[in-house]
Amino acid sequence: MSNPEDATSSGVADAGAAQIDSGILDEMIKIRRHLHRNPELSNREADTQRYLRQALADHGIDTVRDVAGFGLAVDIVGTGKPSNRKIAIRADIDALPIEEESGVDFASTNPGVMHACGHDAHAAMGFAVAAHLHRSRADFGGTVRLIFQPAEEDEPSGGKRVVEEGLLDDVDAAICLHVDPYTPSGKVAVGSGPYTLACDTFDAVVVGEAAHAAKPYEGVDAIAVACSMVGELQKIVSREIDPYDPLIISVTGINGGSAYNVIAGKVVLKGTIRSGNAATRERARRRVREILDGIAASHGAGVRVDIHAGEPGVVNDAEMAELISASARACVGAENVLNMPGWTIADDFAYFSEKRPSVYFRLGIRSEAAGSVFPLHHPRFRVDEDAMKVGAATLATAATRFLSAQAD
Repeated sequence: MSNPEDATSSGVADAGAAQIDSGILDEMIKIRRHLHRNPELSNREADTQRYLRQALADHGIDTVRDVAGFGLAVDIVGTGKPSNRKIAIRADIDALPIEEESGVDFASTNPGVMHACGHDAHAAMGFAVAAHLHRSRADFGGTVRLIFQPAEEDEPSGGKRVVEEGLLDDVDAAICLHVDPYTPSGKVAVGSGPYTLACDTFDAVVVGEAAHAAKPYEGVDAIAVACSMVGELQKIVSREIDPYDPLIISVTGINGGSAYNVIAGKVVLKGTIRSGNAATRERARRRVREILDGIAASHGAGVRVDIHAGEPGVVNDAEMAELISASARACVGAENVLNMPGWTIADDFAYFSEKRPSVYFRLGIRSEAAGSVFPLHHPRFRVDEDAMKVGAATLATAATRFLSAQAD
């Protein structure tokens, strides 16, 4: 295996980089487009599970097992130089409740459901890695466990269930890739330390008193109370938290009222809390509850607040981050590898990183030519498919390099 620093500055792979067959890469794109055309929501990925199992079987990979409900796991065991090491690669597979407006020829045929976060690309790259490693298993020792994980986007969390089912108990480390529409296409971004935010959600039911719309003083306007709540919640971040301490509080839903001439007696709010450290996370939960209780009382209303703890933040192990950096340099050259801090999204790969040394890295897909310039969770989101070969090669290279280190 050559030194990763030997990668040329033009982005040509060195001898130590995975050389994935063009036929596998073509099939990777075909699979991605099929999944994009047929998206399924979290914990409903039955057809996706069936399709991926068959795609793997078509390449002679028949030791696939169901995990976490609608997920799959398969171990690719190398037959080369013996190694007692085992590494997991996570690829999520679920879609979002978004009506697609991307304009691609293979747009979703499932109304109101779209792969707007790139999980179709993640799953397809996971397939390519599995097919490549299975074909080249004589070139390495040890085991790569591909986990096609359901329910990253919603509860109950597929990542948490994967851990609970013991799929990480016998592995040494884990890797996860996420497409990044904010980074130029084909570049790899990674860094050590905290890399995503923890995610909690909240629901609040504001209870006022209905009245005639012409006589609001005879009731308690739950809509007016809820509007005050939305504004005041923003002050937790803007007036109570150090700007260098990550915290985001977003109200993402408000529902109430049923007629033009009736003051609403009840309004339902929902939202999310994203935080960067445990103390701030706990403080934000407490302050959300205190502010909603206080505003309701000041208006003569009532409120019931439920806060639901979600996934923690991903923390990248320093050695694993360097493994990805070195592997990506081998694949595409040093100038295409960026040492970048994390971002403010949440990901249930955090449960993996709590359990084992892990790394979560980003694959740039931003391209004006491909139209992939829209953010994650946008109805016009697109993926520059040319970047996917970089992601698959980096994953495969990192896995085999990990297995070859300190081999027994």
